[in-house]
Amino acid sequence: MNNLEYYKVFYHVATTGSLTMAAKELNISQPAVSQSVRQLETALGTKLFTRASKGVRLTGEGSLLYGYVAKGYEQIRLGEQKLEQMLNLELGEIHIGASDMTLQFYLLPYLEQFHEKYPHIKVMVSNAPTPETLRNLNENKIDFGVVSTPFDNQGGLQVTNVREIEDVFVAGRKFISYKNRMLDLQELEKMPIIYLEGATSTRSYMDSFLQKNNVYVRPEFELATSDMIVQFALRNLGVGCVVRDFAREYLEDGRLFELRFNMIIPKRHFCVVTNPKNPLSAAARSMLELL
Repeated sequence: MNNLEYYKVFYHVATTGSLTMAAKELNISQPAVSQSVRQLETALGTKLFTRASKGVRLTGEGSLLYGYVAKGYEQIRLGEQKLEQMLNLELGEIHIGASDMTLQFYLLPYLEQFHEKYPHIKVMVSNAPTPETLRNLNENKIDFGVVSTPFDNQGGLQVTNVREIEDVFVAGRKFISYKNRMLDLQELEKMPIIYLEGATSTRSYMDSFLQKNNVYVRPEFELATSDMIVQFALRNLGVGCVVRDFAREYLEDGRLFELRFNMIIPKRHFCVVTNPKNPLSAAARSMLELL
């Protein structure tokens, strides 16, 4: 029996005032309790208990020691209780990285389901473009990311595709002459294009696709969000490049239409990305199972 076990026995004897009751609480024999107390007293060089009419009571030295042991042992027990709550998904945190697009069109309903099932789990979402989410994952700042392809997976991340997405060019009534026509991609060079700004997977993907087909556009507007691209297209300020989900409502009611090309723009995916080097909490594992 190590010193920690001696202090555990000491705590229970001091709390109950009885070798017999301590043995019951610890589920060991009374002689084992007595032996543990004697060995601790020998190690410390002092008596910790004296006999009383009904059991034992602490000596002055024992009372001093108990004041410190009780705090430590009760903190350990509290830690064990919190750990059990965490494993039972009654406590815990999840850190997720997601872009505006993956959050809005994939992750949000799952977060709602998870919160209904595990209301005491705190879920924090770092809202950032795919490249930043991947950096956060590699730096162990998040448990997992929900991102859109394509991206450069140099860190050995584990990638699971979860939903197909499609990039489209949309326009309003000012550009009605392009509606129901099969267009060549080169015609985009003549149009006022509305693009996402900065380092996003959507912008990188479309730039790469067009360049492979010898098409080079100079955007009229570069905006921070796809929602704003749709709003600019609705006001006939140009032809917007977005994932179809952002414009779906306006395509269905006719306020916008989708340009058709003689070359299909390949579809992409939303995917869940984890880092095998980072251990996941029970809560994070449960959220991944839901996804």
